[in-house]
Amino acid sequence: MPALELALNRIEPYTFRLISLTKISTKVNRTMSELLKPIDAAQLAGVSYPTLKQWIYKGKIRTTKTAGGHHRIARSEIERIIGTAKAKRSRGSKPVGLEAISGRNKLPGTVIECRYEGLLVQVTIDVGGHEITSIITSDAARSLGLKEGVAVYALIKATEVMVIRG
Repeated sequence: MPALELALNRIEPYTFRLISLTKISTKVNRTMSELLKPIDAAQLAGVSYPTLKQWIYKGKIRTTKTAGGHHRIARSEIERIIGTAKAKRSRGSKPVGLEAISGRNKLPGTVIECRYEGLLVQVTIDVGGHEITSIITSDAARSLGLKEGVAVYALIKATEVMVIRG
């Protein structure tokens, strides 16, 4: 019996240590999951890896170094950077699509006539009581679904008028 008790005494401390290490390991893993590798942080922030590295070197983004000297970035730090980037974009953001076109060149109107002749179509647009006529390809007119009554924009570029369905 004493040998069995001795064996149990050896196993219990080992098992106890294993449980303790697992608990510590869980805490470490939980902390490490909040820290991102620079490549993952760059993807999350929507920037390139070299850009993120420059941010680290310039002190724009705070990091934690591992024992091996590798940078790790807290998820909260990426969220902070993304938040300031969104705020800057919303203040001085560049418009995209139809919004990127200046208002004076983009005239809303309605198609009042489409005259198909071979490869070309003559589109007449009513813009605030004024008629603007544009000649575009038949393919373009078909892909825009142009017909009488359709809302469009006349986009004036130099001496040409382009048609954008609105």
